[in-house]
Amino acid sequence: MVLRGILLDIEGTILPKAYVTDVLFPYAQKHLATYLHAHQNDQTVRRWASLCQETIAKESGAWLSYDDMTGILTQWIIGDRKHQGLKALQGMIWEEGYRRGVFAPHLYDDVVPALRRWRQELLQLAIYSSGSEQAQRLLLEHTTDGDLTSLFSYFFDTSMGSKLEPASYRHIADCLGFKPTEVLFLSDAEPELDAAVASGFLTVQVVRPGTDPGARHPTVSTLNDLFGPHSLCAEAALPLVPPAESRDVS
Repeated sequence: MVLRGILLDIEGTILPKAYVTDVLFPYAQKHLATYLHAHQNDQTVRRWASLCQETIAKESGAWLSYDDMTGILTQWIIGDRKHQGLKALQGMIWEEGYRRGVFAPHLYDDVVPALRRWRQELLQLAIYSSGSEQAQRLLLEHTTDGDLTSLFSYFFDTSMGSKLEPASYRHIADCLGFKPTEVLFLSDAEPELDAAVASGFLTVQVVRPGTDPGARHPTVSTLNDLFGPHSLCAEAALPLVPPAESRDVS
């Protein structure tokens, strides 16, 4: 068995959760109504808003107009609801903040060196987050370490399916072109790791400050603990990469 790719969660894995809960969410909440009003004729905004309206109607039995759904969407933001329409709208709101220089996310100190080292070792890297693909790209484009998007081959969001469903991970493996057993998923969330391992993925729980370690998956406290002569993967005798001639290093 050879490791060909690493799939990473964002929040709580490569980035402190506080950045999302204390910076991004409040910004989206504050600017939601203004953004929706200013972009009411934008067809992309209306399409994602319509998806939210459909869910509201199914759950409440009442169809809310575009202008009247801000209150419910605000509650969804506060509750971190994993709704594709909401996540898309949040990503568009955050884009304005990133372009204005409002945000500069700082990843955990071990992350960037590890990402660069893994790419040098010819591993394919991908993100899987409940945030939209747009939001993922924006975050990694504007980090305090610069634009890191070129390190990643794919950015997967919930269009792949729920992070709690094994089928989502099988879909991702198909997109990567790898067998599930050739991909390592890193996350702080044990239920996500449960779904990934059920699909055949290798899994490791990343236990950052404030994360409770589980008992069902191997754990590391930093990404540096994964590889090396005395690392978790070394103990498992897991080869890192296939022969270089078979790999795309772009």
